[in-house]
Amino acid sequence: MVVDGNGAPGASAAGPLAQEFVQFCIESGVLRFGEFKTKAGRLSPYFFNAGLFDDGAKLGRLAGFYADALIASDIGFDMIFGPAYKGIPLAAAVAIELARRGRSVPFAYNRKEAKDHGEGGSLVGAPLKGRVLIVDDVMSAGTAARESIALIKAAGAIPQAMAIALDRQEKATENGQDVDYSAVQYVRNRLGMEVCTVARLADLLSYLSSHGAEDVSAHHAAVAAYRLRYGVQDQA
Repeated sequence: MVVDGNGAPGASAAGPLAQEFVQFCIESGVLRFGEFKTKAGRLSPYFFNAGLFDDGAKLGRLAGFYADALIASDIGFDMIFGPAYKGIPLAAAVAIELARRGRSVPFAYNRKEAKDHGEGGSLVGAPLKGRVLIVDDVMSAGTAARESIALIKAAGAIPQAMAIALDRQEKATENGQDVDYSAVQYVRNRLGMEVCTVARLADLLSYLSSHGAEDVSAHHAAVAAYRLRYGVQDQA
C-alpha cells in the first residue's frame, strides 16, 4: 500500500499536509526550479535537495512532517533505519520527533565502508531486529532501498516499510531504458513493502496551479510537461 501525506492509500488529491510541505520546501530553497540533470540523464524542471535542510529548525520541522505522515499511515514498525548518507540525519531526526510525541523507537544506520577497528562492521546504533522502517529523502532507481533491504535481511530483521519525503512519480530505468513503473511502485509491488510519502509530484503540481499570484506558478507548465513525458500511472 502506498500512503500519501494525507493518510489516504493511493490518493492523488493534494491535502493540507502535502501542500504545507511543498510550500515549506520552496521557502527553504530545498525545492528549486530550473534545469537539472537527473541520475537517469533526464532534464528535470525541478530539483529536491534534502541536503539543504541544513539547520536545526528546518530539520526539526522536516521530522515533524515525516511523523505526521507516518502516524496518519498507521504503518507498523519496531525501529528505524537510515541509509548512508542522507538517511542518517533523517532517521535520527524522525526518531527524536516520534519520542517527543510519546513513541520512542530505536534507530540504526550504516556506513558506506565497514570499520576494521573499534566495534567494527558497517552498522551503527541499535541492533536491527523486528519490523524495520527505512527513512530516506527520495527514491530514484530504488538502488539505496535494495541495499538497505539486503542489510536488514542479513541481520535477521524484516524490511517492513519505507518513508520518503517526495515521490517524484516518474518512470524508473533498467539498463538505461525507461520502464513503466516508478521506484516507489517497484518497492511496493516487487519488494512487497509499504511506502509512506509526505508529498508527491501531483501535490507539487497542485500547489503550483493554486498559487497563480506567486512566481512559482510560472513553473507549472514545465513540471506538468515533464510529468506527461516521464510520469507513471497512479496505482491504488
